[in-house]
Amino acid sequence: ADESLQTVLEKIGLILDSKPTWAAILLFGKDPQRVLSQATIHCGLFEVDEISVLDDRMVTGTIIEQVNDAMEFIRKNIRVAFVMTGEPERKQVWDYPLEALREAVINAVCHRDYTISSAVEIRILRRSLKVWSPGRLASGITLPELFTSHASVLRNKGIAQVLYDIGWIERCGGGIQKMRSASAEAGLPEPVFQEDQGFSVIFRKDIFSAEYLIQEGLNARQIQAVGYIREKGKITNSEFQVLASIKKRQATKDLNDLEQLQIISRVGKTGKGTHYILKGAPKGLKGH
Repeated sequence: ADESLQTVLEKIGLILDSKPTWAAILLFGKDPQRVLSQATIHCGLFEVDEISVLDDRMVTGTIIEQVNDAMEFIRKNIRVAFVMTGEPERKQVWDYPLEALREAVINAVCHRDYTISSAVEIRILRRSLKVWSPGRLASGITLPELFTSHASVLRNKGIAQVLYDIGWIERCGGGIQKMRSASAEAGLPEPVFQEDQGFSVIFRKDIFSAEYLIQEGLNARQIQAVGYIREKGKITNSEFQVLASIKKRQATKDLNDLEQLQIISRVGKTGKGTHYILKGAPKGLKGH
């Protein structure tokens, strides 16, 4: 027999004792913050010192409205480049892949602990973007298990069910893998997932781009060396001498400076086998 609408809503946690639950109010309420003032997303764009605020917004409304408005704030405050690909339309390349950021925001509002009186936070910094949500991982899941196939433990069953029904989330923790693979495809470092009085996902920029390296004060020869390693996977002192048309003494100084800045790592101590690779390079780079 067909179940009544009320029975269905009770099963997925949207009605309890004939009254709408928090999940129902957060998903469909006209003014969810009147009932749960902490159910918001605090978005901020920060100056280089990571203290001074350049743009600030408290996003309210239903969960679905919040995700859309938070993504609007992010698109407004991260950079996009237009790349010619030979196709009729130019390709948009953002600082971070939008699908990965959206996944992080959806996960934050879906899985956060709504009993904690803090907002979800999105912090856009010079080199990174952080999405933080109140509450540690749901009971029964450890941080290492996020990267493997794990049982789905839901803190907010009603919210998760509706977001699943509209195609915003997948059943078994597929969001983590989606964030990782989107970052790898964009040639970016893998996102950092951590528990820090809550749960956060940190997306990092490509620290090996020429633009970033110029900002860090590298000279043209050093930028050339980093580009060579990106292409070939490694560089030796003698290869760098030929590449930049310089003597061994200058090559050694340039490479040592790059090592001090933690941009490259030396493999081997002395002799012919000694070479340099990118430190913590994204897996998508050639030679890695």
